[in-house]
Amino acid sequence: MRAGVYFGSVEATKERMSERRSPYSGEVVSYAPLCDADDAKKALLVAKEAAKEAAKATLAQRCSWLLDVAQKLREHKEEMAKTITDEVGKPITFARIEVERCIETVTLSAETMRTMHGETINSDAFVSGKKTMAFFKRVPCGVVVAITPFNFPLNLVAHKIAPALAAGNTVVLKPTPEAPLTAYRFAKLFIESKYAIKDALSVLYGDAEVGSALVKSDIPRVISFTGSVGVGEIITRSAGIKKVSLELGGNAATYIDGSADLDLAAMRCALGAFINSGQVCISLQRIYVHAKVYDAFAAKMAQESAKLVVGSPYDDETFMGPLINDEACQRAMEWVQSAKEEGAVALLEPKVEGRIFSPCVMANVRSDMAIVCQEVFAPIVSLIKVESFDEACKMMNDSPYGLQFSLFTNDLALAKDAIDALDAGGVVVNDMPTLRFDIQPYGGVKLSGVGREGARFAIEEMTEIKSIIIC
Repeated sequence: MRAGVYFGSVEATKERMSERRSPYSGEVVSYAPLCDADDAKKALLVAKEAAKEAAKATLAQRCSWLLDVAQKLREHKEEMAKTITDEVGKPITFARIEVERCIETVTLSAETMRTMHGETINSDAFVSGKKTMAFFKRVPCGVVVAITPFNFPLNLVAHKIAPALAAGNTVVLKPTPEAPLTAYRFAKLFIESKYAIKDALSVLYGDAEVGSALVKSDIPRVISFTGSVGVGEIITRSAGIKKVSLELGGNAATYIDGSADLDLAAMRCALGAFINSGQVCISLQRIYVHAKVYDAFAAKMAQESAKLVVGSPYDDETFMGPLINDEACQRAMEWVQSAKEEGAVALLEPKVEGRIFSPCVMANVRSDMAIVCQEVFAPIVSLIKVESFDEACKMMNDSPYGLQFSLFTNDLALAKDAIDALDAGGVVVNDMPTLRFDIQPYGGVKLSGVGREGARFAIEEMTEIKSIIIC
């Protein structure tokens, strides 16, 4: 139940500890050391020194390292899934899926790194050039700072540290305070692997003090952060001249065209809106529905949402467990009450038991209501009636966020137009915007972030291009 600090490969203890209570039962499920700025500086110095050897390690060793971790994780899948459920209340079925995704992410990072390569350049292509052997190759950046959130406490850690280590960097990880034991047990697999590069991974716990010390230091070359826009803005202002990769908030939306398969759309939209209790950056929040199918779709959406099993996260049949804390529940109810006061109607009223907040479907929502203008991060979805895709597209794009959008249509021409017209990092046709494959490039535009994740794309973010000319 106790997470440990890692200064490189050396595990350490601290006198001051924090406790993590289950968002479902309220019981203490883990303890973590309380770190400070001095700990951050120490970890960074360890990482800086280790970066020299990490860069020299063979690709074969690095790939074997990651594949060994993936195998060990597979052997401890159930234990890791239960740890996720204990710490963040994710239903056990989806916790198991997260572990499987993490195994894939680590494996994919190793396999991708094997085939990453540079390129030869025709240096005599113009009269100003001459015949040489010219090429570029990718080299590790050095030290990577990774800061991760609570909603996917295992796989989002993997999306940062696996590509970074595969590329030959060293990493200082600061995981979410809500899931310290999940991160610790994962990091331990790396550090105790027979293929491990000494001191290549450090793990610290803490909030703003630790994060600020990591970000402001001149040791890291890369800051990779997933979290809120507010913290992302602070990192951007504080980091200085570094490579900064930010995966921030979203306000995911979809359009239901008059030609769409409404049964499919309602089923997938219910999943997209309420999976992980809406605590997903690409959780479906806004549904723009063509007027001619609005009433039919609204009825189907409410029916599909009502079918979802809500309850104990330890039950295999549970689709939705608790929200992360009391503040999240209170904030969610405030969103609902605010929308009602502005004229919206709840087709599916939320029920609150402890921190469990059941699915809520809001109708008669207008585009100027706060519930669709800001990120809700709760199991609430809003239906907005529109007369055309052009009207929907304008509203979808009229947001400071642009992570992922989608549309449901059987009109091929409309789908092709939408791909270009929607201002987001990703567009999904005939499925929920919450759909993400870990092999794909993932990231947003506008306030949704900078840079891309996905093994190949994260490796590109975490390497430098070195250009070589041999005359």
